[in-house]
Formats: sequence, C-alpha cells, structure tokens
Amino acid sequence: MVKIDQAIAKELVESAEYICAPGKGILAADESTGTIKKRFDAIGVENTLDNRADYRELLFTTKGLGEYISGAILFEETLFQKTSKGEMMVDLLKGQGILPGIKVDKGLVPLPLSDGETATTGLDGLGQRCKEYYAAGARFAKWRAVLQIDAKTHKPSNLSIMETAHGLARYAAICQENKLVPIIEPEILTDGNHDIEYCAEVTEKVLAAVFKACSDHHILLEGALLKPNMVTEGAECKTKSSSEDIAYYTVRTLKRTVPPALVGVTFLSGGQSEEEASVNLNAMNKLFGPTPWKLTFSYGRALQASTQAAWGGKPENVDKAKAVLLARAKANSEAQLGKYAGGVQSAGSLYEKKYVY
Repeated sequence: MVKIDQAIAKELVESAEYICAPGKGILAADESTGTIKKRFDAIGVENTLDNRADYRELLFTTKGLGEYISGAILFEETLFQKTSKGEMMVDLLKGQGILPGIKVDKGLVPLPLSDGETATTGLDGLGQRCKEYYAAGARFAKWRAVLQIDAKTHKPSNLSIMETAHGLARYAAICQENKLVPIIEPEILTDGNHDIEYCAEVTEKVLAAVFKACSDHHILLEGALLKPNMVTEGAECKTKSSSEDIAYYTVRTLKRTVPPALVGVTFLSGGQSEEEASVNLNAMNKLFGPTPWKLTFSYGRALQASTQAAWGGKPENVDKAKAVLLARAKANSEAQLGKYAGGVQSAGSLYEKKYVY
C-alpha cells in the first residue's frame, strides 16, 4: 500500500480537527451560479457577478462569525473573487479564522441503464484543479453524491450505491494527495413517503459501502470528514418524527457504520427548516453524545435563508442581515454543544423536490 506523505497527513489531520473544533461548524456558501439565481429570484435580486460578490462579502464580513464558523465552502467563482474594495474573499475568511473550502464536483448526470438515478461528475482533471485550489487558499473540499430512496422500486439500487461509494473514495484520494481535506457527501434525498426506519436501513447500507470503498482507496480517515443526511422520514410521509427519534436513528446508524478514526460528521440540512436543523443537531449532541466523532453542521440553506430574506439586495439592510446570520450561526454552535434552547428566528420549510445545485 502506498502511504500518504507524513507532512501532508499532518496538515490534513490538523485542518480536519480545526474544522471540528468544539462549538463550530461549516457555512456552505458554494451555490452554483444557477442555484444562487433561484435564491436571488426569491428575494427580488438580479443574479449578477457584482450582486453575488456583494452577498458573499456580506457573509464573510459578519463580525464575530469566526466564533461559530470554522470553515466555509465556496463555489469556484468565489475562491478567486475580490470584493468591491479589491480584497480577496479568501482573505476575509482567513481574517476571521475561517478555513476556505471549495466545491469540486461538476454536478449530476443520469446513471446509464438505471431507473432515473444519477452519478456525480468531475473526476477528470481534479488533481490539477486541487493544486490550483490549494494555491488559492482552499484547505478542504466537498463532493456531493445524490441517492434516491424509494421502498417500492428498491432505490437506491446496488448500482447507485456502488457508483456513489467508488466516486466519493476516488475524489477523497485525489484531494488528500493534494493536501485538501475531503468532505465525503453521500446525500440520500428526502423525496418520498418512506418512514424513518426505511431511511435508517438505506443510510446504513450506503455508509457501509462508502467506508468500505474509502478503506480500499487508502483514505486517511483522520484527515477526512463525512457530510451525510440526517435519518428522517420522507418529506411526504404523514408520520412526523420527533427530534429525539431523528437523533436516535441517526446516531445509531453512524455507530454501526462510521469508523471511530474519522474526525467529524458535518451534517447537511437536507431541506429541513433552519430551526429543525438546529434542534435535531442539538438532540444528537445532548442525548447521545459524546460520540467517537464530532457531530456538527455544514449548512447552506439552513444558515442563509433568513439572512437572504433580511438582506433583499439592499445596502441599507446589510447590518440587519449580518445580525440574522450571526444569530443562526450561534444557534448551530450551541446545537453542536448540545446547549441550544431553541427559538431563534427561522425561515420556514426549505424542502425542494429533487434538489440540485
């Protein structure tokens, strides 16, 4: 087996542990140009390069954000982008003690000879891109794989699970070779009417396959992070689970599948409301911690929805939007410690069927 260079391994471990520091998590601000357009359309803001820069500058200049956020995932445009004053976006983050990260996948394509399932693209040329991203300041990366869940049609298929596991492991190996901590994201969509028990069964099967593939590809788990869905019922299921049930099934699934060597689990919100994402994370840490890995957050919509609504593209609303972002970040920081009491201002449901970005 070819082992990773010791100096690179040390840096990967340090970066992963930094991201998972107590009371901290990740701001996922890696929306593609098309996805940010949907967000801007909802608040009446034109999707221009300048408006995107203004919005990201708003996020990254929020005073005190680094108290609760340890890493920020960026879209490629943002990694190389400057503010209106000529400052690099990555320098704004570094000034707050926030590690810059980068979304490296190239989106989804149909998985051939499958029943509408998908594969993630972007492995071609990834090594060279990782070198460029590292030179620009990125210290971790994210790759999103998507799996459908349907008890009637037996989704995800074994083919989809194998494709997901292999692609994530290949990506992770390329990232680690180039000094970027890989965030491994096998997202099982919440579309459907399945119950929480079926989601637990499927999530367990997927994570077991992913970590088997990571072992096959010699991934340094101490220098990697997992970004899974929480175990919940489907969005169309009539029986709604409590935060305690979600915490129980999620932590049980992780304990059955995730090696203790892994540094942290940085959950995606998966269409939950901002408040639901915080409350469910809090329940895991309060009721079932401590665990072998840090249980924290890597939220996009669940950190930004209220902030975007408060901003509305108006310069006079910037301070108000920053205050909203800081409150939501603090709520998730407290949830990571199992100390969130609830009640912070929250946007409603963020669920989008067949969510892509």
